Amino acid sequence: MAAIRKLVIVGATGMVGGYALRYALEQPTVELVMAIGRRKVGISHSKLTEVLHSNFADCSALTEVLKGQDAAIFCLGTYTGAVTDADLRRVTVDYAVEFARVLRVGSPAAAFSFLSGIGADPTGQSRMAFARYKGEAEKALLGAGFPRVYIFRPAYIYPVEPRKEPNFSYRLLRGIYPVFRVLFLNQVIRADDLARAMVDVTVRGRGERGGMVLENRDIRAMVDA
Repeated sequence: MAAIRKLVIVGATGMVGGYALRYALEQPTVELVMAIGRRKVGISHSKLTEVLHSNFADCSALTEVLKGQDAAIFCLGTYTGAVTDADLRRVTVDYAVEFARVLRVGSPAAAFSFLSGIGADPTGQSRMAFARYKGEAEKALLGAGFPRVYIFRPAYIYPVEPRKEPNFSYRLLRGIYPVFRVLFLNQVIRADDLARAMVDVTVRGRGERGGMVLENRDIRAMVDA
């Protein structure tokens, strides 16, 4: 398996993407990291290149910069309830598929890792919009033609660092996290642990060519190992 020397991270200003970026920059085998997003990541590093891109509905402008990349980690997303249903689908499905399309043209041998979520339903039968849209994105990415696709389906992602929670449910979960972690260990994952797992799997590879779906239990097993 070819070494991952050029890595792209989309959504590096987000909770998981931010940890993924910092961890990737520490890896000696990764020579260059490109962060693509709407705003600057706020850090400086000799390996880091930033590309500002505002319209992920059309990634054609990224054609040149995405040539010759070895792998990409796509962490761009939004919270259910924070946007309209149409915007939720646009961010969850359309943005990921459009980015993958352009990356595939310039880097057909690249590995692709996607931050999905627990309960994602590729059949489209779920009553939950989040599950349907994440499943739709997964199905499209697995069929996009990349030699390796890693789908990460975390459960509750613990933020680690203090932040303004997006809604009451997240505030509640953060408050009861210590107890929740003891009782339901495989239903939680720390944001930094999830990010490290995503980078490690993308850079080092796991399994044969093709697609791999990693549930929260699988991700935790990697972290514990």
